[in-house]
Amino acid sequence: MTKVMMSNSSKTGNHVSATMCKYVIWSPANGLGNRMISIASTFLYAVLTERVLLVRFEPDMHGLFCEPFQESTWVLPMDSPFWKNENLETYESVVLARNLTLDDQLSLPSVLFIDLQYRPEDPERFFHCGHNQEALNKVDVLIIQSDQYFVPSLFMIQSFSLDLNKMFPEKDAVFHHVGRYLFHPSNEAWGQITRFYDAYLAKANERIGLQVRVFNPASTPQQAVMNLLLSCAIENKILPEIDTRNPVSNAKNTNHTLKAVLVTSLYPEYAENLRTMYLRGATITGEVIGVYQPSHEQEQKFNDNVHNIKALVDMYLLSLCDVLVTTSVSTFGYVAHGFRGLKPWLLYRLTSDETHSPACVRDLSPEPCYHFAPQHQCNGLKPEQHFGTSFPHIFECKDFNRGVKLVDGV
Repeated sequence: MTKVMMSNSSKTGNHVSATMCKYVIWSPANGLGNRMISIASTFLYAVLTERVLLVRFEPDMHGLFCEPFQESTWVLPMDSPFWKNENLETYESVVLARNLTLDDQLSLPSVLFIDLQYRPEDPERFFHCGHNQEALNKVDVLIIQSDQYFVPSLFMIQSFSLDLNKMFPEKDAVFHHVGRYLFHPSNEAWGQITRFYDAYLAKANERIGLQVRVFNPASTPQQAVMNLLLSCAIENKILPEIDTRNPVSNAKNTNHTLKAVLVTSLYPEYAENLRTMYLRGATITGEVIGVYQPSHEQEQKFNDNVHNIKALVDMYLLSLCDVLVTTSVSTFGYVAHGFRGLKPWLLYRLTSDETHSPACVRDLSPEPCYHFAPQHQCNGLKPEQHFGTSFPHIFECKDFNRGVKLVDGV
């Protein structure tokens, strides 16, 4: 599974010479959080279908992770004939258009491109259906491009269910195990993680992670987001209130507990406001609050290696916290609480100058949300909104009602 033998493959036209291995090649889309959850999904699909996983890492992904497989590489060589998607036949045009089955295996190409990103026309809606998986099993090389955590759809495939149930008796820990197996920070990233942790977080009695993602900064005032964050943290006793009656703490009543608050955001203002608030006033509990932020890039940058390393450092540091508040629908937050194996508090996603009550809600599980799950039954008779009522352990996401996620013990 882990051996990469691309030198044994050759391409003539759109065909691959016979090899001992079949491959699934992951192709990137969107930001680092989307990439990590889709790589994890593609890896699990590779295991279930007995394929070698290869990844297309462009320069912006270099130096982020150690190689996960001993004595081999998962990186697709730059001179590989499978680096580009041009002139490839697609899942939509081949499998869906022809409605292929096992009897049509001679009609299948040896290389097939599958786009699992969400699009309004949803062309890959039957990827989770058993008869289509039987057809795809006859293809030597599958190239999957996705920005989604499509693991829940794998639990919908009957031929995979036995293996998945054996691998994951705890259904809410799939990404926790797969992600921690695949994504080992490089020496450069790990050095930044350990230095920051040792300097600011290690000596705290409790570590609280706050991840603030603003999806529409032009229409969402910073004060509205700050009010929401404070409402969530104080109402749920994640952070203590300021003692307005006694602004100077009484040493006899201080419990000397140190809480380290790690803020991850593109913007510095949220951490600065929290830091100022706890410096100017004593807490009603007597706890000492330290507020720290590893980076603030101001905007999300694409095709930027340094930016991606900073993002990975932030995600991993969040995963070392004891309590997590993350922003709804943020894949960055999904990676952090998935690594930690911790149910986060999901902060309501503001898009304008508004208020919302409650400000946050406790999530059902640490698993990422599959935002755009399939909407149609495999027999094609009638559409379903989602499969939450048809499959055990799959429920509607708290932060995105179109999505589903894996939940354990319900």
